[in-house]
Amino acid sequence: MSELATEPLLKVSGLARYFDVSRPWLARMIERLPRQTLKAVDGIDFEIAKGETFSLVGESGCGKSTVARLVVSLYAATKGTILFDGVDLSKLHTRTDIAPVRRRMQMIFQDPYASLNPRWRVADIVAEPLRAFGLEADDAARRKRVDELLRQVGLSPADADKYPHEFSGGQRQRISIARALSSNPEFLVCDEPTSALDVSVQSQILNLMKDLQKRLGLTYLFISHNLAVVYHVSDRIGVMYLGRLCEVADAHDLFAKPQHPYTRLLLDTIPDLEMTGRERVPVAGEVPNPINPPTGCAFHPRCPFAEDRCRQEAPVLRQTESGLAACHAVEEGRIPATEAVTPPQLP
Repeated sequence: MSELATEPLLKVSGLARYFDVSRPWLARMIERLPRQTLKAVDGIDFEIAKGETFSLVGESGCGKSTVARLVVSLYAATKGTILFDGVDLSKLHTRTDIAPVRRRMQMIFQDPYASLNPRWRVADIVAEPLRAFGLEADDAARRKRVDELLRQVGLSPADADKYPHEFSGGQRQRISIARALSSNPEFLVCDEPTSALDVSVQSQILNLMKDLQKRLGLTYLFISHNLAVVYHVSDRIGVMYLGRLCEVADAHDLFAKPQHPYTRLLLDTIPDLEMTGRERVPVAGEVPNPINPPTGCAFHPRCPFAEDRCRQEAPVLRQTESGLAACHAVEEGRIPATEAVTPPQLP
């Protein structure tokens, strides 16, 4: 990976986003129901250094995509702060204040079929940020820049005159990457950028993104549920469960010495293709209702190491030998050591 800077480019502190999912007012009055709140993200902290790839991984509904949308200001935070290069994004209210920061961060969306305007030619799609931020003076300069960007992502300048429906899924995602790069950003938020693609294409897109990061000095916040993907691209990994971070560690350490029982659950889903006979601790149950989460540690109904303290007291992230973990059992040394997991490989 690229050499990392000491000062974080992005610093998230106490970030939370709550959604009101209550029934309509009249229905609540008739049935005497209280308001209901979904805590999609419930107070998380992390930092991303310049040149680093920090990945968030977890089951569907854990809040990782909500974090991505909070970082790029598609959602407003209920509480907490997001500092980008020392600037508090919550204090930027006018278009004049927001534009310089917005130009420096862009987002790559999950679905390349839905994120591109089907009525626009590729040239217009890729040049949209150039027009929005006034980066090129005239049409000729914009077209020259579009041609450069298409070459950079492995497409031809001749593709600029085509429409999105003329491309495969992998090619459309390359167009999305070209659009994201057109404003010369430093920071990209990648919300499951390969999950909608064929397995055979995923590694091509990931290798392209790693190459671009190395050449352009990019910083990534990478969202995925695929452990093979996050291991392939990440410097550090944060594991989320019901809106909170339960473990943060370097990618190698997370697979070599997983601390939190939920991290072990995720790693146990990786097929043991080498037939090593690695012991697995079965974890039963499903993700609880996020509107009415369990008391104490949200994972305790599924945790084989849960005790009374876990049911009553919510854990906080604490330093461990290989990173950070929010687990009473880890803190008290009640979890036996586990064997290293063979990192999953991309096809």
